[in-house]
Amino acid sequence: MADETNEKLRTLIVDDEPLAVERMQVICAKMEDLAVVGTASDGAQALRLVEALTPDLVLLDMTMPEVDGLSVARSLAKEAQRPAIVFVTAHDNYAVEAFDLDAVDYVLKPAKPDRLERAIKRAMARRGDGERTESQWLEELWIPHRSELIRIATSEVSRIDAERDYVRLYVGDGEDARTYLLLQTIAGLEKRLDPAKFIRIHRSTILRKDRITGLRHDGLGVWSVELGEDEALRIGRTYLPKVKAMAGR
Repeated sequence: MADETNEKLRTLIVDDEPLAVERMQVICAKMEDLAVVGTASDGAQALRLVEALTPDLVLLDMTMPEVDGLSVARSLAKEAQRPAIVFVTAHDNYAVEAFDLDAVDYVLKPAKPDRLERAIKRAMARRGDGERTESQWLEELWIPHRSELIRIATSEVSRIDAERDYVRLYVGDGEDARTYLLLQTIAGLEKRLDPAKFIRIHRSTILRKDRITGLRHDGLGVWSVELGEDEALRIGRTYLPKVKAMAGR
């Protein structure tokens, strides 16, 4: 008879807090398609166990002594056959780095059973999809909102404004329009956005290109992008050549 754990999502739990490990074990025990194959209390031990146990999924704490969760994920990212990673952490300010490492999800502590189950099911779905085609550009962002992080597709973001160490994301249109703050510099985010879809028009503003309906010359070398009949934004001089090139001018 075949080992049933080979058919289940083989999972390694990594956290330096025993109570957090116990909580995740209890949640995982209720999921029929998942088998916990081991636990680790620090990053170095986690890397050894990943090599020995070849899990499908790692539930990974972010902050641990010596080797932290991001370092573990970076090491695993270099492997040809690597497990899926779900970060389970008390800190919401590593979400962009986690996404860059192709993490499946990012769950805030204390992990609620339904939230952790949703993350694990995402990992199961990804395994069923087979090989993923990885893109160098961000396709989704994780945004802190109330007591969790929500996922927003970059295709839904129409505008990004710098606000000191944060950026404000404008999502949706009309009555569905809403904004979110993300702890990330506009320069750092610009490097991760597809230049075929987004363009920076000012040191404080990035726009999705399909929002731009035209360019307007306001005199004395001042140009603006038109976003509709009643809305226009000034183009910074540094960014004007690139905006003109986009418009074929």
